[in-house]
Amino acid sequence: MGKRRALALRHAIALGLLHGPSELLPISSSAHTSLVPWLVGWPYGKLDAELRKSFEVALHAGTATALLACPPYVPLGGRPSFLIPALVPPALAGYMLGGQVERRLGTPATIAAGLLGGSAATGAAEMCTHDARRAHDAGWRDGLALGIAQSLALFPGVSRSGATLAAARARGFSRLDADRLSWRVGLPVIAGAAALKGSQLARAGIPREVRLPLAAGAAGALLSTFVSARVLTRQRRMALLPACAAYRGMLALLVIRRMRDNTG
Repeated sequence: MGKRRALALRHAIALGLLHGPSELLPISSSAHTSLVPWLVGWPYGKLDAELRKSFEVALHAGTATALLACPPYVPLGGRPSFLIPALVPPALAGYMLGGQVERRLGTPATIAAGLLGGSAATGAAEMCTHDARRAHDAGWRDGLALGIAQSLALFPGVSRSGATLAAARARGFSRLDADRLSWRVGLPVIAGAAALKGSQLARAGIPREVRLPLAAGAAGALLSTFVSARVLTRQRRMALLPACAAYRGMLALLVIRRMRDNTG
C-alpha cells in the first residue's frame, strides 16, 4: 500500500503535462514517462508495477480523448485494403508480447537503444526518400509497412509516430502525407489500447488512494495534448523532424552517460 501512495500528485501532473507534446512529436512519450523521473531522481521506477501501468493507461486515455476532439487528428478516410494491414499487426503484437515487453524492456538501457534506433531510422528515411506519393495512393503494402512499424513501437523508446513516419517516408510519401497516414493508423491504436486496458483496470478495481494522482495525470495529458495539437500544427511538426531525430539521439547519449556515471 505504501508503494502505491508514493506517486506524488505533483509528479503525476508534471508527467501528464509532458505526455501531450511527447506524443505528438516523434520522440516517444513512453520513454519520457520513464526516463524523466529516472533522470531527476523521482521514485517512479520504484512504484508498484500495477500502479505504473494504471498511470500510463490514464495518460494515454487523456491524450486520446484530446486528439479525438481535434479534427486534424481524427482518422477520416482510408481504404480497408490499407487500414486492415495497418491495424492488425500492432493489435496482435500488443496481445502476444505486450506483457513481456512491459516486464523486461522498460529499463533505461533498452529505452536508450530504442531512442537511438528510432532516430537512425528517421534519419535514414529522410535521406533516402523522394516526395512522390500522396496519402490517397496508399495500398495494402503501405498499410502493412505502417502496421509492422507500429508493432516495433511496442518497444520502449522507438516512438509510434516516429516509426510510422519513417515507414511512410521510406515508402515514398511526402512529409505531410506521411503524417496523415501516421495518425490515420495511430489514433485507433492509441484509443483502442487505452480503452481496453482501462476497462481491464476498472474491472480489477483502482484503490481509492491512487485515484487522485491518476485523474490528475489524465487531466494533465488531456490539457497538454489539446494545447499542443493547436501549437504543433502538421507543418510545424514536419519541419521539426530533423530536430526530433537529433534530440532523441542526445537524450539516449545522456542516459548512457548517466548509467556509466552510476556504475563508475
